Amino acid sequence: MFDGVARWWDSLELWLAQQWFPVQFVLVMAVLIPLCVGLAWLIHRVVHAVADRVSRFRGATRRPDRTS
Repeated sequence: MFDGVARWWDSLELWLAQQWFPVQFVLVMAVLIPLCVGLAWLIHRVVHAVADRVSRFRGATRRPDRTS
């Protein structure tokens, strides 16, 4: 199975390397931009969820101020 994937990847890489540079750029950006946007969205959601849990945990364990 991995041999087939490696052959496919090698042929794709060779095909892309033989293309004219503007075509390479457009193809790579067509893949990288959505991938980076999706990854940024996922990181944002994970950080937001962790921050919510930490703030709830800190709020539940915080003692009230005794200023009087």
